Amino acid sequence: MPLFDLPLERLWEYLPDRDEPADFDAFWARTMTEARAHPLDPVLVRQDGPFALVDVFAVEFAGFGGHRIGGWFLRPRGHAGPLPCVVRYLGYTVGRGRPHEWLALPACGLATLVMDTRGQGGDTPDPVGGTGGEVPGFLTRGLGGPDTYYYRRVYTDAVRAVEAARALPGVDPDRVAVLAGSQGAGVGLAVAGLASPLVRAAVLDVPSLTAFRRATEISAAGSRAEITAYLRAHRGQIADVFTTLSYFDGLNFAARATVPAWFSAALMDQVCPPSTVFAAHNHYAGEKHLRVWPYNGHEGGGAEQAAEHLELLVSLLT
Repeated sequence: MPLFDLPLERLWEYLPDRDEPADFDAFWARTMTEARAHPLDPVLVRQDGPFALVDVFAVEFAGFGGHRIGGWFLRPRGHAGPLPCVVRYLGYTVGRGRPHEWLALPACGLATLVMDTRGQGGDTPDPVGGTGGEVPGFLTRGLGGPDTYYYRRVYTDAVRAVEAARALPGVDPDRVAVLAGSQGAGVGLAVAGLASPLVRAAVLDVPSLTAFRRATEISAAGSRAEITAYLRAHRGQIADVFTTLSYFDGLNFAARATVPAWFSAALMDQVCPPSTVFAAHNHYAGEKHLRVWPYNGHEGGGAEQAAEHLELLVSLLT
């Protein structure tokens, strides 16, 4: 896959205008107030398994609308005192999988909460479902307005996941971080903007859900191609669609985020084009770092990046 986006020297300076609705803050304040009207009610159910050094629990808590959101909670066994916890959000259409897939952080002495993304590949349904015309996938679900858009529910679930992690037994609420890639990193960026005081760090690999319009204009790959397909069939809705998406654009959350953040971008990534990632990084209001992978696509730094993150999170949280 060849280079296709702006040259690297221009990417570091790329700071596009943000399309921000006047009631952005009011919309999200109302959304979170409505969500917090439902008791968080985190519940842990211990899971049997072969692990001698890790305690594994199925976890549930109340997300958007009080809907029950599932996931895994893993913590190293036998540690005295409260533990740091890393909340993990998932890539597009991926479910929480099985507990053995999430052992790296507990092996480093960190607890982790893995949040299912409602309606996608795990066990957590989206009770709201579609609201109007859409194309297959999730990027156009409820796209008729910000109140009904799918990612309003997902971003709210993600903030509530941080609140749930802080309330779980054995977790130090002052040492909670978020870690995710792709769709999950876009969700994590929203959390950094909505709940910075609750999070010690945000680690965001090749984040999606940023700079929606540019992503649809320069690449036909990845989930945001669903928006292109929708607009190909709904020619008169372009302005309305991007108005709705402006409430969910990572650039607007980045401008509000104060938690230290570690981004990564891959220069051959057509799923999350590098200019959309650099735009989020360059608009980010807090301390920020960006790792660049020049010859990689959406896989980014792969196992090498994951190893760096383990060292980073241990150094930040322990």
